[in-house]
Amino acid sequence: MDKELIMQLNRTFEECAHQQNGIEFWFARELQELLGYSEWRNFLNIIAKAKDSFISIGEEVSDHFVDVNKMVKIGSGAERKQEDIMLTRYACYIIAQNGDPKKEQVAFAQSYFAISTRKQELLEERIQPEFGLSR
Repeated sequence: MDKELIMQLNRTFEECAHQQNGIEFWFARELQELLGYSEWRNFLNIIAKAKDSFISIGEEVSDHFVDVNKMVKIGSGAERKQEDIMLTRYACYIIAQNGDPKKEQVAFAQSYFAISTRKQELLEERIQPEFGLSR
């Protein structure tokens, strides 16, 4: 992967992150596009595998995958509900790990989320003793 593509993908992944009440998350439908999956139903299979991974390690799935409905515009200017999922950074990491590594975007995401998840863990480890927090 060339350096320019890596820089572009990094910007794109950061720009797709959302913040709500101080919590960072990604929408699954946006992540689907970022990872190069054209069909929602195919991407749902990847999400299901990621959820299984969370269950197998004893993580609470609902802490990382939150089902939501968004309103999207349709042809005539009307709107309809569309299901989506709010994902934590860790959920995105596990989804990327379950994706197709032959896709350049997935290969990049595997590295991107692994590094950024580890940075977050290290930051939390430093902050916890400073503020008297415990896990």
